[in-house]
Amino acid sequence: MDGWFIASLVVGLISSLICVVAALLKKGPNDVTLLSVVAVELFLLSYLVASIVRTATGVQPAGAAWEFWAYLITAISLPVAGFYWAILDRAFWSNYVLAAVGLTIVVMMARMAQIWYGMATLALGT
Repeated sequence: MDGWFIASLVVGLISSLICVVAALLKKGPNDVTLLSVVAVELFLLSYLVASIVRTATGVQPAGAAWEFWAYLITAISLPVAGFYWAILDRAFWSNYVLAAVGLTIVVMMARMAQIWYGMATLALGT
């Protein structure tokens, strides 16, 4: 497994857990839940920079480059969309939307690792 994927797993799952707990407690989006999604976004921005550096130094994805970059751009936009959703809708249900962002990012990072390394699945290592 890729170190970036493991980092996304930690950041994404912690963010999702924080948001689900807040939603179960019937709390609206607050600084803690919003900042957990900001942490996911900051992670993705650092991954973007690292991906640009890797590409600039000649390391290319094993799969389709356009697919990798499309996943990355989409992933970067998700925390922003979830953040604005939570700001506009202050009901506790918005925390479930924020939780979905973290989980979705984990899945998208797994797919980006597959594209980058040319593996069919991360779990099997094939």
